[in-house]
Amino acid sequence: MSYRRRVRRTPAGDQEPPPRPVSVVDCAVYVDGRRLPGERDHAEAIAEVRRRDEGFVWIGLLEPDPEQLHGLAETFGLHELAVEDAVVAHQRPKLDRYGESLFMVLKTVRYVEHVSPTTANEIVESGEIMAFLGRDFIVTVRYGEHSGLRELRGRLETEPERLRIGPAVVLHAIADHVVDGYLVVSEAFENDIDEMETLVFAPRSPIGAEQMYLMKREILELRRAVMPLATPLRRLTVSYTPLVPERVRSYFRDVDDHLTMVAERVTAFDDLLTTLVDATLAKISLQQNTDMRRITAWAAIIAVPTMGVGVYGMNFDFMPELHWRYGYPVVMVVIITVCVILHRLFTRRGWL
Repeated sequence: MSYRRRVRRTPAGDQEPPPRPVSVVDCAVYVDGRRLPGERDHAEAIAEVRRRDEGFVWIGLLEPDPEQLHGLAETFGLHELAVEDAVVAHQRPKLDRYGESLFMVLKTVRYVEHVSPTTANEIVESGEIMAFLGRDFIVTVRYGEHSGLRELRGRLETEPERLRIGPAVVLHAIADHVVDGYLVVSEAFENDIDEMETLVFAPRSPIGAEQMYLMKREILELRRAVMPLATPLRRLTVSYTPLVPERVRSYFRDVDDHLTMVAERVTAFDDLLTTLVDATLAKISLQQNTDMRRITAWAAIIAVPTMGVGVYGMNFDFMPELHWRYGYPVVMVVIITVCVILHRLFTRRGWL
């Protein structure tokens, strides 16, 4: 078991703290809203909390392997179905209750900086945060480097009056942090959509259907992160579980309000992009029709000399004006005159 404590001794006889597994970002015990000093593994941390009969444990994991998660499940009594979801990852945002614990999945998003949306290959990068919430513990499992919670943990540790309420406060802080990320990404995305809208309706713009479908794909990725989270958050605002006190439920209502605002913005983006895709396709179709008219007009003009040359190239003895001295100049003048007349006619009609 990779979480097993291994004690080493220095030459002076002092014990060194056990090496922390790579996937364990942090493991801390909070009593009366303050972090206890020292490093502990998950078994020692929960034992300390239950010995004191107060406080809670917050363990942060980054892309752990199945062995580590199953070891945590045995210690904290996590349900096997929730652990299986955490191992597999790539879950939709949801909230499940298993006995005396909650399992919540949140999708994180990050805006990928780029020079222009017309040349970007990716605009929205997604990740996941999964949280196991119990009476005296919260375990967070992250997938994706951009979904770090170190700064969030640091801010919470400066507010012991909030941490004193219990681990549900941490779950609220994570949800609030994720939804704030949605707001940041949606604001940046709005600038890209404004730029794309300007290009779509600009004359002779280089924008094509491929770029528009890329934007559509990225907004759908953002939509898949935002929309399914509404139901889990609303459950946490009511008496869904005693693990979330009334005071914390009021905090979740504020997060739900922010999520509603983001959802409305994403829906508006989706509708606008659908309109822009239709406009882009119509513009491309119009351009193709214009090109076809030009090709047709030039083909009609070229057909005149082609027909004349073809007729006089058949080597018959009795051709019109074949033996007349001015026959060749007259035929050339007639061909050029007809071509000029056709060119002016097509120009007037806007085909050329």
